[in-house]
Amino acid sequence: MTTFKPAIFTLFAAAALTACNGAEAPVKENMPVKAETPTKLIIKSDKFTYANYDEVRVTHVDLNLDVNFDAKVLDGIATIDFERVKPDADMLVLDTKDLLIKSVRIFSGGNPEGVTDYTMDEADAVLGEALRIPLTDKTDQVLISYRTSPTAEGLQWLSPEQTAGKKHPFLFSQAQALNARTMAPLQDTPAVRMTYSATLRVPEGLLPLMSASQGAKDQNGEYRFEMPQPIPSYLLAIAVGDIKFKPINDHIGVYAEEYILDAAAEEFSETPQMEEANTKLYGPYRWGRYDLIVLPPSFPYGGMENPRLSFLTPTLVAGDKSLTNVVAHELAHSWSGNLVTNSSWRDAWLNEGFTSYVENRVMEELYGERRAIMEQVLDMEGMKRAISEAKRPELTHLKLPEDMAHPDVAFTLVSYIKGANFLFFLEDRFGREKFDPFLKAWFNDQAFKSVTTEDFLSYLHENLHKDNMEAVTREEIDAWVYGPGLPDTARKPISDAFEVVDAQSAEWVSGVVKAADLKTEAWSTHEWLHFLNNLPEGLTEAQFSELDDTFSLTGTQNAETAFAWYMQAIKGGYDAAYPELENFLMTVGRGKFIYRLYGALKGSDREDLQFWAADVYEAARPVYHPIAQRRIDAIMGE
Repeated sequence: MTTFKPAIFTLFAAAALTACNGAEAPVKENMPVKAETPTKLIIKSDKFTYANYDEVRVTHVDLNLDVNFDAKVLDGIATIDFERVKPDADMLVLDTKDLLIKSVRIFSGGNPEGVTDYTMDEADAVLGEALRIPLTDKTDQVLISYRTSPTAEGLQWLSPEQTAGKKHPFLFSQAQALNARTMAPLQDTPAVRMTYSATLRVPEGLLPLMSASQGAKDQNGEYRFEMPQPIPSYLLAIAVGDIKFKPINDHIGVYAEEYILDAAAEEFSETPQMEEANTKLYGPYRWGRYDLIVLPPSFPYGGMENPRLSFLTPTLVAGDKSLTNVVAHELAHSWSGNLVTNSSWRDAWLNEGFTSYVENRVMEELYGERRAIMEQVLDMEGMKRAISEAKRPELTHLKLPEDMAHPDVAFTLVSYIKGANFLFFLEDRFGREKFDPFLKAWFNDQAFKSVTTEDFLSYLHENLHKDNMEAVTREEIDAWVYGPGLPDTARKPISDAFEVVDAQSAEWVSGVVKAADLKTEAWSTHEWLHFLNNLPEGLTEAQFSELDDTFSLTGTQNAETAFAWYMQAIKGGYDAAYPELENFLMTVGRGKFIYRLYGALKGSDREDLQFWAADVYEAARPVYHPIAQRRIDAIMGE
């Protein structure tokens, strides 16, 4: 199916701008923000939801849940408030997946109308089941009693033995992209923003956290949470475990298991400066507190931008703050993604590309241009690989095709890095003195909205381009947004630091110098990654051994350099690394690493490595997150 490719200037002229003129003052901790009522006809454009949000739109969800570790379920009630987009709408359609629906009651003005019959469609492997609830003309609230499944993809239940402390179990969620519907019946689409509240009951000695304001335990043993700013469903999040807290300043702190708490607080101690840099560039932080939680190693991502509580992998705690760009990324989502959200996963670059751009600008602001350019070069190398590996050209467009089979397709480096580089291109053409105020206004004017690529292009034209028509052409914008690959107009970052690394690498490869003679004392993680990622084909076992003996690469505790080294070891057949590679695969659940490692092992022309990888995966699979299990099952052909 061909992606719809509108004429940009026709689109610019026709689109109605809906700026909300958001206030410059930061939103206070629990100041409610009403999701904006649509003023124009809503056209349902998200194919990954059953929800009839073009007719009825959920505005608030209240969860009242028991966290049952014995049964590995959430058990309780979801009370849903909604408004009619179409006045005569007589049905509310919600997304569910693997939920046991016990009963549905409907209310009007707080008064019960009674138990209602409901229907559930046949289950789809990706989308789950549509829950259809008939409404009277007065119904404005539904109350759904339900239970999650022990195998819900959005929830991982860890036994005490799978945690660092070994005494208490642990639960954490991952709702993006389609897994909120495995946690509660919702309109599970980024097109719908809602506020939420929750009451949780958990076993004694455990602390529950959510992507909301944290409530203390009351006299009934319950914890209460409030999220007064409207968010899309994929930002609903929960964590429960033997969790401790350490403040960084008066509104930023770290949650973690005790074994890593102090190290994490030190590693992320510069988060307040990141917030200041974001605020300086793009306007106020609007979410009250900003805390971080370091999850168990099975967390499948580097980070997840759940508002007020970013979820992070422990692989970021390197001891030298070299990997904190991920923290900068998740914090930047407080502007790009959480505040202004893509309305469908076809527009994922509006979240991830904008955030990757903001992340790099913040890193430059804090650590200087040299580090920012190194990260741009590394990102560009990764993006070019992602483009070359894409299964078809349409998947390298920023505006993704209508027929993508799963939202996972949207989360490649195309959305992240091609998206960021489109903004670098605009910055270069218009100049920072114009582009920075424009981007700040975009976040402010579109605050708490869900938007499309075409909304952004319209805003770009009206607020920047039409007064600077010489800066960029329609064809150039089309090439970035609706064209494949990387346009010729892309910035070509060059790192002088990497040029020095390349020169030394060439001398070592050619035998001019020994590995011990390489001047690596001042190398950053970025320089090591560039060195390792660009080792040439055909290294001998002796050369691998020389590097390893000199720099102790096998078993290094820096997860990024370990991953880069193990990828080279697989490619070069360096068998001495495999015992530590096995340990890495058994103890690290971050998809960025393990998906490519298993892919390289499975794709090896050595049958013994393929069998070895299958054995390792069989042993490691139970501790991986369900999302990672699904992805690696596909890689391994299981």
